[in-house]
Amino acid sequence: MRAISAAYGRLLNALMIAASLMLAAMMLVICADVLLRNVAIVPGLRGLEWSNEISETLLYLITLLAAPWLLRQGQHIRVDLLLRAIPRRLAWRLEIVADVLALLCCMALVVYSAKAALASYRAGSILIKTLVTPEWWSLAPLPFAFTLLGIEAAFRMHRLLSGERAPRDDAVSAA
Repeated sequence: MRAISAAYGRLLNALMIAASLMLAAMMLVICADVLLRNVAIVPGLRGLEWSNEISETLLYLITLLAAPWLLRQGQHIRVDLLLRAIPRRLAWRLEIVADVLALLCCMALVVYSAKAALASYRAGSILIKTLVTPEWWSLAPLPFAFTLLGIEAAFRMHRLLSGERAPRDDAVSAA
């Protein structure tokens, strides 16, 4: 199990690097757009019309690629006030309940997002903005991302069950 978890961790690290590169690309596109709107470097070119759409898409993809890595690192948003106030054993049990619910939610989202992407593909739906793209292109990453989040939820559950019978210490508040 450790070897599988380690390989999965390397996959998530690669996706986080890809997300970081997308963030850098998004920054460059935005800066280029602002520069071209305000300085006449290229005659007749006043900004990049498509920069907002590309930035929106990149932000969406960055979120989907980074989420499983953030969950693995314990850097997700987590309110643990209750878990710190109740007995450790009960808090541990609630952590298991949360992991099971997270896994079930991810599984449901994989199914529904895959159905939505497939339906969009079959219908030939398109998004018409500055750029015209098939709608399923924007839906296709969802099943992938929620599959990864579900796998990480399962790994979190395994780590919790094999560790100390206490709530996790990741993402703990300063209090």
